[in-house]
Amino acid sequence: MSNLDPAPAEATCGGEADATPAHELLIGRDVVLGGPRSMAVSRTLPHKHRRMVGAWCFVDHYGPEEATMRVPPHPHTGLQTVSWLVQGEVLHRDSIGSEQVIRPGQLNLMTAGVGISHSEESPRMVLHGAQLWVALPESDATTAPAFAHHDDLPVVTKDGLTATVLMGTLAGATSPARTYTPLVGAEIVGSGTLELRPDFEYAVLAFEDGPVIDGESVPAGALVYLGRGRTELMFGGEGRTLLLGGEPFEEQIVMWWNFVGRSHDEIVAARATWESHEAFGAVTGFDGAPLHAPELPTTPLKPRGRTR
Repeated sequence: MSNLDPAPAEATCGGEADATPAHELLIGRDVVLGGPRSMAVSRTLPHKHRRMVGAWCFVDHYGPEEATMRVPPHPHTGLQTVSWLVQGEVLHRDSIGSEQVIRPGQLNLMTAGVGISHSEESPRMVLHGAQLWVALPESDATTAPAFAHHDDLPVVTKDGLTATVLMGTLAGATSPARTYTPLVGAEIVGSGTLELRPDFEYAVLAFEDGPVIDGESVPAGALVYLGRGRTELMFGGEGRTLLLGGEPFEEQIVMWWNFVGRSHDEIVAARATWESHEAFGAVTGFDGAPLHAPELPTTPLKPRGRTR
């Protein structure tokens, strides 16, 4: 799943992060993927009040909803896509020949690097999950594209809490998924306390109503930005959450449509390359045409800091 907005706004990311603990509730905006009869998602990153959490730069939460997912082939550059399901299954195909069904408890990780295209689809069923992007640092932004599927993720059990580590390291457990900046992503079920790194900034995404963070209930689909400086976090109440964190991403980036770059010209070139069919490869097996890129805005895209 990706950004199918036919008129995407420029999303600017990068710069200084809060150096102290915070509690900032971010309510997502509703986005419909693929037309009025398709699946709706709640997008909490990028947000007008918070652009990134570490290198995490895009967060969509969807479901639980009976829906058909059908995302035609489309391109990515300069990022990793992170797919995580609570219910249902989704078939991933990409231009480097990968074909993989993802189910709950498994991780699909696609590294776009210099450029890749992919599609995602599922038959009509109850779907519930999250799609996230991680911005690649400039030193790795043009790395070769890659895809990995992980069904052997480490699980930490502590008191009444269970944490599945998607990426990075948490509570001494390290995911096999490749990362390019210091970060962490983990699904949390139950109540209990986990140790955190004070040099990381963190956020918690609620998959359903019920989780309590800092004594406050978090509604389904919302993201709570927690800042930096925390050495532990208490997960209370009931419900499933996704803990996201990382070393503050100091680079300035431009994020437009499904591209992450460093300049207006870089985004223009990526769009032109996709529209000309000169690169990004072909996705075989998808019954349908690839997406066309939206028109660029009339004003130049500018890399900016992560401030509002």
